[in-house]
Amino acid sequence: MTHQPTDTPQFYLTAPAPCPYLRDRLERKVFTHLVGERAVALNDILTQGGFRRSQNIAYRPACEGCRACISVRTVVDAFVPTRSMNRVTRRNRDIVGTSTAASPSSDQYSLFRRYLDSRHAEGGMADMSVLDYAMMVGESYVTTEMIEYRFRGPDTAFTGRGEGPLVAAALTDVLADGLSMVYSFYDPDHTDRGLGTYMILDHINRARKMGLPYVYLGYWVEDSPKMGYKRRFKPQEHLMARGWVRVD
Repeated sequence: MTHQPTDTPQFYLTAPAPCPYLRDRLERKVFTHLVGERAVALNDILTQGGFRRSQNIAYRPACEGCRACISVRTVVDAFVPTRSMNRVTRRNRDIVGTSTAASPSSDQYSLFRRYLDSRHAEGGMADMSVLDYAMMVGESYVTTEMIEYRFRGPDTAFTGRGEGPLVAAALTDVLADGLSMVYSFYDPDHTDRGLGTYMILDHINRARKMGLPYVYLGYWVEDSPKMGYKRRFKPQEHLMARGWVRVD
């Protein structure tokens, strides 16, 4: 009898379920577990192959007859912000992001809950409890960090950290070739600041300083209005049948 090595990833296929992006369509996903000593290397390989991470699961769409979900990554060195992006940066000069260990906290969950209730009350994450959130942030075998965004305070110049209430946060994987934004959320009372855009711009700057070539933004769906913002961060590469293709 042939025995499969325990560190060899095994892939599974989910049952059809309603698509969260396109009406009247069903989605299926192929997934595997990210555990053990090979989790970091496997996460790198799978992300480069169009997978996304959720807790200790790596998944990608495997829908019959549909290829609408396209993996997108921004090319860091060639990225030039638009005028509107520069305005967002100026508007948020009083905010500083601090990288911390991926550890859940009460203020993170409070902000996360307010964000969901305001922006995604009908979404698949709407019923997430504090335990679910703790697992989303803390259950990881890969290199993960939480970037917290707070207002600048009197000691920020010395500590490099923001002070006061949490206004935005991003759960981010550090890969061999880039940063992957796993999930981000922000204070719905500050929608005029463009905090979602600001966090992506901040990740591009962080990747550039780290010498990493890409920021992975997840999936873009052309016919889904809520996904359209990802196309703004050009140049970028889209994962197609023949590999990553540059889009300017």
